[in-house]
Amino acid sequence: MRRQLGYACGMLGWSIMINIIAVMLIYFYIPPSNSGMGQLIPQATFLGIFTLLSLIAASGRLLDAVTDPLIANWSDRFHHPKGRRIPFMKMAILPSVFFGILIFIPLEYQESYRNVWWLAAIQAGFYLSLTVYIIPYNALLPELAPGSAAKVRLSTWLSLAFVMGIILSSQTPALADLVQGAFKLSNRHAAFQLAIGSLYLLGGAFMLVPLFCINEQRDCYGQPATVPLGAAFRHILANRNFLVFIVADFSYFVSLTIISSGMLYFVKVLLFLNEGIGGVVMGVMVLFSLLFYPLVVRLAIRVEKRKLIIWSLLSLGVVMMGLFFLGKMPLPPRVQIFGFALIVAIPTAFLGILPYALIAEIAEQDGNRTGEQKEAMFFAVRNFSTKLGQTVGIMAFTILTLLGKDPFDDLGIRLSAVFGGILCILAGLIFTRFEEPEGA
Repeated sequence: MRRQLGYACGMLGWSIMINIIAVMLIYFYIPPSNSGMGQLIPQATFLGIFTLLSLIAASGRLLDAVTDPLIANWSDRFHHPKGRRIPFMKMAILPSVFFGILIFIPLEYQESYRNVWWLAAIQAGFYLSLTVYIIPYNALLPELAPGSAAKVRLSTWLSLAFVMGIILSSQTPALADLVQGAFKLSNRHAAFQLAIGSLYLLGGAFMLVPLFCINEQRDCYGQPATVPLGAAFRHILANRNFLVFIVADFSYFVSLTIISSGMLYFVKVLLFLNEGIGGVVMGVMVLFSLLFYPLVVRLAIRVEKRKLIIWSLLSLGVVMMGLFFLGKMPLPPRVQIFGFALIVAIPTAFLGILPYALIAEIAEQDGNRTGEQKEAMFFAVRNFSTKLGQTVGIMAFTILTLLGKDPFDDLGIRLSAVFGGILCILAGLIFTRFEEPEGA
């Protein structure tokens, strides 16, 4: 238990870091007119639809397409007295914190193209550093949890850690309020920067914990792989079942990012509530979802995980599309947004646990069949698809803000929810093609 909790702390740390980007990046650089902050990046477009912020987000994924498989293959084949994974994780923590903080320190506090180039460069450094941690970290999962039931249990802890990271990152506006009041700051951007900086330091501290709780020589049984990068990559992409999983997983993360990126806009623009309510809503959603974790674990033993994921994706899609009507229903604003949180908590409980268990089973099954442990390569492809999904979510949201992101001019915010809902439904339909791994 101590080892599993220590391992989950690493997930909590990088979840805080990556979800701050999802929650705050758009709001910080292109805030709504009633936020008390000025815009820092021009809303210029390329080809009429791609905003500068969406292109910055996309540029990071081009780098990931190269670095993710390289880091994964290097980790799979690495020989070191401390193991194949821990040395990578150790050297990635400090740069991740450093670049994460710099993302929210622009060169100029006004609309400027210098901020565009600065953000693109710093974002690349951040995602590269975090990738060096995440891919080896995820690759430890199959070895730390032998057997399907053990993987579901460990995946439950990981899901709990990830959603706790969402809760903490979504408290950024409330923390900024405290900072602004305590230090008598007149600059809202400065309050957000101090809040974000403290959360990145906290995330880095949590990422350190697995280094002290896991001894690869004692706790892991895998041996360095000998398959070259190209051959390993082709082998994984030839796994049809894995590709079905990745396509559905990508669609889910697009939708999840739209919820995270849009929450402050939903409460501020559509419902005219204080920004801090967004963090409370995310917290209620996550805490309520925890009540269903025991049910998820029990059902995962009795029912095919595939069926549970399909149901969860379809129901989440329908609920997301209902966000279009926020502020238009004959209910108090708080009832509307908290009602959404309680309903969406149920499918997110299933989607937070089961995918980790499934991908660990796919990687382990492949290793048993081929005799080569390529866990990091499987998780690298999944990590890339996750970040690509988050990027597409940010891109879609920023593009749709061109259609309206301010009070009484909010069509873009509403359509983002519809777009996310449609993608979730498509993901559920795609996942009907998935075949449950033997022994899962």
